Amino acid sequence: MTDWPGLPPHRPLVMGVLNVTPDSFSDGGRYLDPAAAIAHGHKLLADGADLLDIGGETTRPGAAPTAPDAEQARILPVIHALASSGAIISVDTRNASTMRAALRAGARIVNDISALRHDPVAASVLAAADCQVILMHMRGTPATMGQHKTYGDIAEDVTRELAERIAFAVAAGIAPSRIAVDPGIGFAKGKAENLALLPKLDTLKRLGHPIVVGVSRKGFIGLLSGEPNPAKTAPGSIAAALFATLHGASMLRVHDVAETVQAVRVWRGLGAMG
Repeated sequence: MTDWPGLPPHRPLVMGVLNVTPDSFSDGGRYLDPAAAIAHGHKLLADGADLLDIGGETTRPGAAPTAPDAEQARILPVIHALASSGAIISVDTRNASTMRAALRAGARIVNDISALRHDPVAASVLAAADCQVILMHMRGTPATMGQHKTYGDIAEDVTRELAERIAFAVAAGIAPSRIAVDPGIGFAKGKAENLALLPKLDTLKRLGHPIVVGVSRKGFIGLLSGEPNPAKTAPGSIAAALFATLHGASMLRVHDVAETVQAVRVWRGLGAMG
């Protein structure tokens, strides 16, 4: 993780999720007000988050797209306020105009769930920017991805498809050292696919890029735990996050920051991570 300036390379990083949306699957509407979002961002940082991932578009299965101007109206004041206070900000967007505006507002990382497929201008915007890029595996769109869950060896398929997106990004002018990858748990993947992929996460190491994993409050956690309320699945989410770390994750995208940070510290102290 030494290619990610300002972030410690010796342990899994904790990325706090900040959804500035009315309808995200677990906390939609709680932080739609900019003041509430900024306050929550400061809380996540105080809880131990290394960086924040701020998004203004809901991308849960079946979600309709959000217009970029509405997305920007939600997130730009929040990004500016938190970046101005010194926070390292990732913007969760697939829209090139939002990427550009967020970087101007102080974001340092762009997290694109479409891996630069959604917006044809995105690659050129990021090639010209001095920022890090997270390319996530997904098939289709949030509205259609449930139709694309057929895999052979899922770890091999995801690795191959991410390799294609990395090659696209590099050909567009994005330096390999700026790229991390995300296997896209829950995106074009149901419970069976997630459970098949996570134990083989090490396969993605062949790509030679940091691996970002977001299992927090995902549907399969609720199915495994028997807890239908995503906001009550912190223990299960932490168990899955530690499992992902054991299999190669170098950054954990989480909602429950304080609990995850504590779990990582104890697990490292016990020698579970070497």
